[in-house]
Amino acid sequence: MDLFRKKPVSKGLPTSSLNRVLGALDLTMLGVGAIIGTGVFVLTGVAAAKYAGPALIISFIIAGLACAFAALCYSEFASMIPESGSAYTYSYVAFGELIAWILGWDLILEYGLASSAVASGWSGYFQGLLSGFGIHLPTALTSAFDPSNGTFIDLPAVLIIFLVTLLLSRGVKESVKINAIMVIVKVAVVLLFIVVGVWYVEPVNWDPFMPFGFSGVVTGAAVVVFAYFGFDAVSTAAEEVKNPQRNLPIGILSALAICTVLYIIVSLILTGIVPLDLLNVKDPVAFALKFVGQDWAAGFISLGAIVGITTVLIVMMFGQTRLFYAMSRDGLITKRLSYVHPKTHVPTFSTWTTGLLVSLFAGFVPLDKLAELTSIGTLFAFAAVSLGVAVLRKTQPELKRGFKTPFMPFIPALAVIFCVYLMMQLSAFTWKGFLVWLTLGLIIYFTYGYKHSRLNKV
Repeated sequence: MDLFRKKPVSKGLPTSSLNRVLGALDLTMLGVGAIIGTGVFVLTGVAAAKYAGPALIISFIIAGLACAFAALCYSEFASMIPESGSAYTYSYVAFGELIAWILGWDLILEYGLASSAVASGWSGYFQGLLSGFGIHLPTALTSAFDPSNGTFIDLPAVLIIFLVTLLLSRGVKESVKINAIMVIVKVAVVLLFIVVGVWYVEPVNWDPFMPFGFSGVVTGAAVVVFAYFGFDAVSTAAEEVKNPQRNLPIGILSALAICTVLYIIVSLILTGIVPLDLLNVKDPVAFALKFVGQDWAAGFISLGAIVGITTVLIVMMFGQTRLFYAMSRDGLITKRLSYVHPKTHVPTFSTWTTGLLVSLFAGFVPLDKLAELTSIGTLFAFAAVSLGVAVLRKTQPELKRGFKTPFMPFIPALAVIFCVYLMMQLSAFTWKGFLVWLTLGLIIYFTYGYKHSRLNKV
């Protein structure tokens, strides 16, 4: 029983029924679309109030460094193996099938929960906007199932997931065009916050700078790493990229650089405007401007947050569909998920399956306790990919690499150390949930995946 059989790397670009239409700018926009959103508009306030205080900027730098080291490793893999599937496909080549399945199963959890959490955040901002016009939904339709509060389904979350699924089913170029427009809007809104907010910064709010100590800063970094997950989703688009060896590394690294700078500036201004004990709110950026009486700007921020969170949802769900497509094409899950529509060149069944699963989670399941699972899954994938780059340099040095991770093996080693260290900061509940999910995945692999794998028929 060969559990570590490896997938061969195809010479040249793989044949695929997906359309190669994306350039470096499209990929950068996809990455910024996924990274700037929940991190700025939701996580900054909670992470500052509960974990890091004004030292949140250090949390973002630590998380950004971990992701930068991992992104350099992702870029080498993406230039070497321009196929859908991201960390799943890379580990299939580097470590073999069993590890690839574990990574793929981990990413299903990661994308699914991230998309559901993002849809729930979108619902909160959307309902806030409606209430500004005096419109209030029936309580039963406002949040996930919780009889004590009288809520049964988060209807706005389900509706936005349906609309995003419909958009993704139309074709990747159409999705990317709409995403690019939304990205321009939300970056403009973030810049508006910076330009208006900087005049209201009170340095006294930065004292104490590290109220929860360095351990709080590190825990904050482990939580906000969720905000950087977007560049992983960029690499899942590999089979729809023109000249992937050049464009994928540019897209991944430029998106990460732009977003890290914006995160640091926003968190510095935010903690300078609002006293720490008031920051634990769902809409911290809009709240900060209301706090200083700039209600007109706060309204624009709320609208920008809705647009911003929509782009995150588009890219997260896009990543999930391409992951299903890659795993199905390899035979590890049902073949129906790799069916590609002849006109739209979209994996249709995979897209609608993703929409259904994400809407069930977002509509009915309160995700407050499960949010950290997204971070642990992300860090696990980053560490595995970083290790895989170093392994392939030794085992398959002859492979053509359009981009090479610099300072080998130090960059991959730093990525693994940073990611594992941040994983250790997460709660015991998170670790238990993660291990239960992986156990369930192994059961599915040994009862279905191993037998139906394409490599089993070679």
